[in-house]
Amino acid sequence: MSPTTNTAWTIPSIASSLTHLTQVQKEIPTPGPHQVLIRLTAASLNYRDTLIAIHSSVYPGPHKPSLVPGSDGAGLIHSTGASSSWAGKEGTLVVLHQNTWLTGDVRNMRLDKVLGSFTSDGTLQQWIVIDDERVIAAPKGLSAGESATLVTAGGTAWAAIRDALDGRLNRVLELWQGEWTEKRLAGQWVLTQGTGGVSCFAIQIAAALGATVIATSSSDAKLEIAKSIGATHVINYAKTRDWDQEVLRLTGGKGVDHVLDVGGAQTLMKSINCVRTGGLVSVIGILSESSSLPAELVTSVMLGAKTSKLLENRGKGDGADEE
Repeated sequence: MSPTTNTAWTIPSIASSLTHLTQVQKEIPTPGPHQVLIRLTAASLNYRDTLIAIHSSVYPGPHKPSLVPGSDGAGLIHSTGASSSWAGKEGTLVVLHQNTWLTGDVRNMRLDKVLGSFTSDGTLQQWIVIDDERVIAAPKGLSAGESATLVTAGGTAWAAIRDALDGRLNRVLELWQGEWTEKRLAGQWVLTQGTGGVSCFAIQIAAALGATVIATSSSDAKLEIAKSIGATHVINYAKTRDWDQEVLRLTGGKGVDHVLDVGGAQTLMKSINCVRTGGLVSVIGILSESSSLPAELVTSVMLGAKTSKLLENRGKGDGADEE
């Protein structure tokens, strides 16, 4: 029997807690000529989804009334539009790309087009229609739940590490050249924070590329997990409050080459303290607030994909330039 309704969870206007999410019955959408109807079987939740669901001012809006949250999902192709490139592949397990920026300059990214925000309903529903180019075949051997974690968490970690490898400021990542097994981070140190999805992906990617990884967490049990997936050194920041100094000790006073900062305002200064001269701090999380930094600082840097870098002056006689 063909399905007749689409069970979804929406955000009411009075929502200030995840418990306020409301289950509703919606119509099953119909795909257009170059679209696919997906029966969603898994969703991966991110902190960003929580911020939107509770109407937090940290994540910019405005979001439409009764928005369906969730940016990441995986499921099976159910049907396709008349001219869809996925025609004939019904039943294929696929992953959804949550935004319309797929390649090229990051300035082409439209924050208002990301699934689960503004006017775009997300993945906390049973059925969704999405454009052909935003549908990706799931990796073989992974379940729908595993595949659903790849785009935001895995993609964020990968983009940050590629940024460090490329060392460019034109905001365009080109296709990977050479073998994936090359140890391109050999001799470099990478610091990750916590054991959330982005950090766990970052540990595995950096270690696979040859880096020495330092991982932090407030849980010794989670630090054991970090070691099992590639971290060489671990620091319990609940026991070692000055963890930035411990990072400097481990690196012989030089600091790490790259910090993937997911903590936000409360960790940013320590991240800067323990990165080497000329190193990189990637701001990829907003998990904390600080009384010493403006609340909007980290959000603006992260969501805007902005880079701040001091450039050496080349004899112009007017001091260092800042970009």
